[in-house]
Amino acid sequence: MDVRVSQIIERYQGRPGTVISVLEDIQEVFGYLPKDILVEVSEALGVALSQLFSSATFYSAFTLRPRGKHTIHVCLGTACHVRGAPKVVDELSRILKVTPGDTTEDNQFTLETVRCIGCCSLAPALTVDKDIYGYSSMDKVPGILEKYRETA
Repeated sequence: MDVRVSQIIERYQGRPGTVISVLEDIQEVFGYLPKDILVEVSEALGVALSQLFSSATFYSAFTLRPRGKHTIHVCLGTACHVRGAPKVVDELSRILKVTPGDTTEDNQFTLETVRCIGCCSLAPALTVDKDIYGYSSMDKVPGILEKYRETA
């Protein structure tokens, strides 16, 4: 078993109701919830694997697939939608060659759509990691991405 996983399990061992906390810590370490690690956690905590998968798929904060170095969330709430967010998603998809929910081949970007990021007055809005970009448009997408691309 991975030392980091062992440390997480030790921290919560014997404490009831800690499944979500364990999953959060595992995802913090790996960037997602690897299946083989979930199997180990299931055995170590004596929790059914199906319960771990149920929690991991119910909460949108968890992912079972590796994410890119940068996560892009495009708001598709009402204000953003009517002000052109679907076109922004289309442009991001075209440039990154991914559909929402996927990660680029170089593992630099994961593209996600969300229902609201709480920036309705800045519609259409998107975030890259923790940075907020308001009044986004198809024309602004290349410049936004350029800030986060790794140069070789």
